[in-house]
Amino acid sequence: MEKKKIFKSAPLPFMGQKRKFLKQFIPALQSYSPTAIYIDMFGGSGLLSHTVKSIYPDATVLYNDFDNYSERLQNIDKTNLILYELRQILQNCLPERKILGLERDSVLNCIKKAQNSGYVDFITLSSNLLFSMKYVLNYEQLEKETLYNCVRKSDYDATGYLDGIQVTSKCYKDLFEMYRDKENVIFLVDPPYLSTESGTYKSFWKLRDYLDVLNVLDGTKYFYFTSNKSSIIELCEWIETKTPMSNPFTGAYTETMNATVNYQTSYTDIMIYKP
Repeated sequence: MEKKKIFKSAPLPFMGQKRKFLKQFIPALQSYSPTAIYIDMFGGSGLLSHTVKSIYPDATVLYNDFDNYSERLQNIDKTNLILYELRQILQNCLPERKILGLERDSVLNCIKKAQNSGYVDFITLSSNLLFSMKYVLNYEQLEKETLYNCVRKSDYDATGYLDGIQVTSKCYKDLFEMYRDKENVIFLVDPPYLSTESGTYKSFWKLRDYLDVLNVLDGTKYFYFTSNKSSIIELCEWIETKTPMSNPFTGAYTETMNATVNYQTSYTDIMIYKP
């Protein structure tokens, strides 16, 4: 049998994917059941779901795709075709240089034509045409940006990435109500970070939204991801000492990792888990 590929990063660009945390996530996963039900509440790129299913093939893994990432995967052939055409247009344009004049017009015309005839993954195109960490969600936004020749030389490939994984798209609160009383359930909780860039997410999260998520951690087995920019951990410690409420992180394990935004800015990514 052909050995299944294990992805170490999401096959298509996604801001906030947990690829750099896999070195801590995989060993921590050994503390959990190989036949449990894993609910990826804020599935994002699906990388956590893919990793769990790769390590525990007998586990039930439910990926809550609230950002339409699976739709992007389903249209990967269309994205590769656009990139092929862009490589032809930019064959005389130096890598990492601005795209100007007739070449810029041709690039925009290519993408507009693709949009008129079918599907365009603007997030993936952003990583191929815009300065690092910049994203647009539609043609009108792209048209206003300075374009760079960052087009990758090879096609994207997502073969087998979501094999064996159940995909849904629900409010995380509804999912929690469906599984909170079932046995042997582990919740993977990776909400958009508070006070951190989340431009590709569909909704804006306020402090109350982050606090509501903590209900998922009360008396459950979980992995929870946050950053030191959110101050959620300090807030929960304060609540525990100043009010009758309990701290959902009591007794949990913590792993940290330094995340660099650019040469001037960094923050600490945090993974808290409770088997």
